Order: sequence, then C-alpha cells, then structure tokens
Amino acid sequence: MKGPELQEPAYVLHRRPWRETSLMVDVFTLNHGRMTVIAKGANSARSPLKAQLQPFQPLVIDWTGRGDLKTLTQVDVHTGPSLTRTTSLYSGLYLNELVQRVLPAADPYPILFAAYIEAIGRLAVTGDVEPVLRQFELTFAAALGYDFSWDITTDTSESVEAGRQYCYDPEQGIVSAVSPGVRLQQLPGDVLLALARGDFESDRCRRVSKRVMRVLTDYLLQGRPLNSRNLFTHLRGESHES
Repeated sequence: MKGPELQEPAYVLHRRPWRETSLMVDVFTLNHGRMTVIAKGANSARSPLKAQLQPFQPLVIDWTGRGDLKTLTQVDVHTGPSLTRTTSLYSGLYLNELVQRVLPAADPYPILFAAYIEAIGRLAVTGDVEPVLRQFELTFAAALGYDFSWDITTDTSESVEAGRQYCYDPEQGIVSAVSPGVRLQQLPGDVLLALARGDFESDRCRRVSKRVMRVLTDYLLQGRPLNSRNLFTHLRGESHES
C-alpha cells in the first residue's frame, strides 16, 4: 500500500455519506488537484471529523491508498475566512461546484488553487461578489486551456476597436465575425477594451463579462446543472451572482 501523503493543503468541495458511518469527501488540493477521499467513521456522532471537514475551511490532510479512492488518515484544521453573508456563501458553493464538476481528477493546478484561496478570502469581506466570481472564472478557464484576450480577436489577430461590435465563441474567444461556433454577438468593443484593462466594476462591463463567462462555464459544464445557481434563483428570484 502506498504510504501517507504528508501535509497536503486542501479544501473540501463536497461530501456525502458513505456506507454506515463514513463520508466520501471531494477535496481540492495544492499538489494533487481534485481528488476523493474516504473519511472512515466521520459520519458517526463521536467523530470530530464531521465538524472539521467543512467547505471553505483551510485543511492540511494526509491519506493512504491507490486508485481513485484514498483513505483519509489525518486532518489538521487551520484558521481561515468565514463566509457569513448569504450571497458570499452561495458564491463559494458556486466555485466549489465548478471545480468539482469540471476539473479533471488528480491533476495539479497550483495557480488555480491560489486563485481559489484568494477568491474565498475576498468573498468573506465583500458584499459585491460579481467581480470576484468573474476573475476566478477567468483563471479557471485559463487553467483548462480556454483563456482568451478581451482586446484581441482570434480569427484575425487584430486589436479590438472601440466603435465596433464583436462576438464570442468559447473555443476561440473574442472573434470579429459570426461563425458556426459563435454563442454571443454584439459585444461592444469599448466594453471589451475596458475589461482588458481589468474593469469588472462598471455596469456595462459587469453585464458583458457575466454573459461571456456564463456561456463559457456552461460550455465547460456540458449541460450539467449547478445547484448553486438554483440557490441564487431561490434567494433573489433570478441569478445575479453567477
């Protein structure tokens, strides 16, 4: 049997009961990416693990085992931010669902891991979650090879012009002309240039970036629904945050 992995930073993405007294826990780790571990006895009344294995809680974990399912052997809980606002909590759940449902298992994504930590920290202190989500989505897309430039068209390799309209294709990025893969049209060039400068605050930039990232995340999800979007719908009547 493989020996224990020592001192791996991790966050819980999702957990569910496994057999009678255990938990199956999906975690996002620094050096091993997304993986699943079995926390034996964690679902019993006397185990401290159930309280420790919470989303958004910084952990350091050890495990043993081969194959897709590892056995959790040690959990150290570190102090971290708390998502007390409802919109921040639901936004954090949205990030967790993206990572859990889309990220390939067992591949390290250290830059995305760092972006996740930063996003959770920012969600803990702000009520304005949209810029946080958009920036994480961009890093998430880049980690999977779907990064693009807001101010360069991939079909012509030309710079975006303020007075023109553009399109978006999740496999290409910003394009200047309609093609079979285009999902969005009539994206104002001046807004794309503002987004390229990092403006996720103005209303027009918020609307355009949200439309683009919604199309991209839906493409990456391949039709799989996100429960966190339903939570936002229930909370506000329609999803404003993801």
